[in-house]
Parts: sequence; C-alpha cells; structure tokens
Amino acid sequence: MKNFALVLVLVVLAVVQLAIAGRLEQQGGVSCGQVDANMAPCISYLTQGGEPSASCCSGVKTVSGMAQSTDERRTACNCLKAAANRYANLKDDAAQALPSKCGVSLNIPISRTINCDTIS
Repeated sequence: MKNFALVLVLVVLAVVQLAIAGRLEQQGGVSCGQVDANMAPCISYLTQGGEPSASCCSGVKTVSGMAQSTDERRTACNCLKAAANRYANLKDDAAQALPSKCGVSLNIPISRTINCDTIS
C-alpha cells in the first residue's frame, strides 16, 4: 500500500508538472519536467529523512550537470522551488543536506523561499 501511495504521488507530480510547465520560465536546455523526473527518486528522502538512494543521488548529479549557465540554474531553481512547495511535509534540513549527502556540488539551493533571480 505504501508503494502504491508513492507511485500515486509520482504520477500526480508528473501530471501537475505537465500542467504548469508552460507557466514557468524555461530557458536553455533545462525544463521542469526534466528536473522533476530526475528528482522524483528523492521524494522519500526529502519527506521522510534517512539517507538518499543511489537513484536519488544520480538524479541530483544529472540536474547539476544540466544547469550550467546562469539562466539554466535559475530555471532549475524555479523548478525545484515549485516542486518543494508542492510537499507540505518536505524536510527543509534534508533538502539543504541533499547535495552534500550525494557528494554533488549543486549551486542551486532546494528551498521553498529562495529568490531564484539571485542565482548566478
């Protein structure tokens, strides 16, 4: 039942993302669909804590690699911010620790309140 609930959350996340993707700024080669798909394996870590899975860390590395320019980092930031705001039970400390737990230098904070225009 828990796995079904997780799958249902992922499906809802994908549908919501498709519905709002056109409203968020999409510059360069980064889209919210790509960011969400790569970060989806991190949902259980971000909401329940513990340790991020290998697939989660792989997704973090992929997002980091996609967001090379300032515009791409800002787009990814807006996508991450929108995704974070969809989860009331997101653990902010887990979100802040995720890049370092995965051994990734991600120059984009995972935060509900970040002003993405300040990302350089």
